Amino acid sequence: MRTDTGTPLPPLRVGVLGTGNVARALAPGWIAAGHDVLLGSRTPAARKPEWGDLPVASLPDTAAHAEVLVNVTPGTESVTVLGGLDPADLSGKVLMDIAVGFTPEGRLSHLEESLGEEIQRTFPRLRVVKTFTTVDCAVMADPALLTGPSTQFLSGDDPDAKRVVARLMTDLGWPEEALLDLGGIGAAAGQEHVAYLFVAIARSLGDYRFSLRVVPPK
Repeated sequence: MRTDTGTPLPPLRVGVLGTGNVARALAPGWIAAGHDVLLGSRTPAARKPEWGDLPVASLPDTAAHAEVLVNVTPGTESVTVLGGLDPADLSGKVLMDIAVGFTPEGRLSHLEESLGEEIQRTFPRLRVVKTFTTVDCAVMADPALLTGPSTQFLSGDDPDAKRVVARLMTDLGWPEEALLDLGGIGAAAGQEHVAYLFVAIARSLGDYRFSLRVVPPK
């Protein structure tokens, strides 16, 4: 089922939890689209010099500010980071979960239960949508880097939350026809396990700037 972005939404207050490469890639595009974006860091004062004009605040301040949260923290730390925030600042909010957990040996940390499922189970009042786990951050932020169409996947239990996340994706340049709804949050495991395939393809190509495409039958 293709994801329908539905009725146009007004600009959103977006809180990006994390200040690594993914956050740095996504924030400018959302700011350019008119959203009020704040990046959350454990050490905001130390991060501000390297981020230039991008707005950086503490994780609690970012969560309090946001209507929509974006999780780009290391996947092995995401539940701990979210657990350190005020539950009132999580209640009812959409969480766009991009993180994937890896062990120091480079293996997936979530084998039986995906990170997306763990977050949804641990914080049931969040509305978790797993996406962007099968593509590098440069392509997330600029799908025009690709030579042709590709597919991005969404998994989550809340249809309205998926529409919000789809809106954020189309605001980065992803066409609606590229977004494929995989169903509930249980499908997040499939997305996260593609990490192994992604790394193998990147090594073969010598480049991380690619994407996957679902080709349906005639």
